[in-house]
Amino acid sequence: MNILLVDDHILFAASLSAALEGYDEIEHFISVQDTKNLEELIGSNRIDIVLMDINLGKNSGSDGLEAAASLLARHPGLKIIILTGYDLPVYRYEARKKSLSGFLNKSIRPETLVKALADVYSGKTCFPTEKDYAVPEELTDAEKKILSLLCSGKKRRDIAAELFISERTLSNHIQHIFEKLGVSSTVEAVTKAIQAGYIPPVM
Repeated sequence: MNILLVDDHILFAASLSAALEGYDEIEHFISVQDTKNLEELIGSNRIDIVLMDINLGKNSGSDGLEAAASLLARHPGLKIIILTGYDLPVYRYEARKKSLSGFLNKSIRPETLVKALADVYSGKTCFPTEKDYAVPEELTDAEKKILSLLCSGKKRRDIAAELFISERTLSNHIQHIFEKLGVSSTVEAVTKAIQAGYIPPVM
């Protein structure tokens, strides 16, 4: 198998390359730090499987899920696996939704990774079990935006003004968010949204 890793962490890429050296199943392993010239690399190196991180840094201009979906749209037969430390339910869900070939945590053992690669190469997928990637009812883009603004500490009247909606309409949106996430307060909603991966943790 010819494997391409897209990951902006050079040390991780070097460590993975060293870990896979002893496996006969891996014919070639190459890595890049961003999404530039991906299609050319895939074609010239006859890549069988692309391993894509979610956080690709500022140089790529998009996250790994977006880059993977775009790449797959242009090359429907390409096998792409998300390999990331951002192992959150919403990301696993999105990977399946975008028809990718798998989702793996970076903590995976080398032998388990090689087995997963072989499975995907043979036409299978490698995703966590149903119970592991179950997520709350999907939020709309507008609801995600509202959650993000709530997380930033803005008051409801300020959020309503920013979104050009009435406070009553905002309250209705927030209630729908509560129902979807199965919570009863803003704090619970923000906490659950962070855990699910809908909004990034507050640094």
